[in-house]
Amino acid sequence: MIHDLDLVLSLVGSPVRELRAVGLPVLSRKVDIANVRLEFENGCVANFTASRVSTERVRKMRFFQPHQYLSLDFARQDLLLIDVTAAAGLDLAHLAALASAAAANGQPAPGMSLRKVPVDPGEPLRLEIESFVDSARRHSQPVVTVEDGRAALALALQINAAIAAHARRMGL
Repeated sequence: MIHDLDLVLSLVGSPVRELRAVGLPVLSRKVDIANVRLEFENGCVANFTASRVSTERVRKMRFFQPHQYLSLDFARQDLLLIDVTAAAGLDLAHLAALASAAAANGQPAPGMSLRKVPVDPGEPLRLEIESFVDSARRHSQPVVTVEDGRAALALALQINAAIAAHARRMGL
């Protein structure tokens, strides 16, 4: 999850304003499913769910902005870009529903364009490690700096503390 936090922090480029986190034991005495909501100073919102309970392996990151939806699937290693014409006048909830239906049947809804963006395949963690080793060999600035890593780790620790505080409040 730290990798995902690091990626989101670098994309958003804004401090966290609010953090909400919940984690529950389902199969064990430890947290088996967790949900985190981060709201940033610039208004961006990020939601994370991590689960050992799920029956399927899902590794997705989704971005919503006016008239556009992007879905990056780390498992399938593809990026789906959906553009909605401004004339369609759809709100984000409706856009998400249409995007889901469009992705399921491979056909765009009226007023939408659907396209897969080419991506370079690779295992994200392996690529991150290779990038770090390469920067050490070249004595160059890594893609993920020490400060970036420290910020992601600090945020992960805050999330763990918020999950623990929630569990105490609920008597878990």
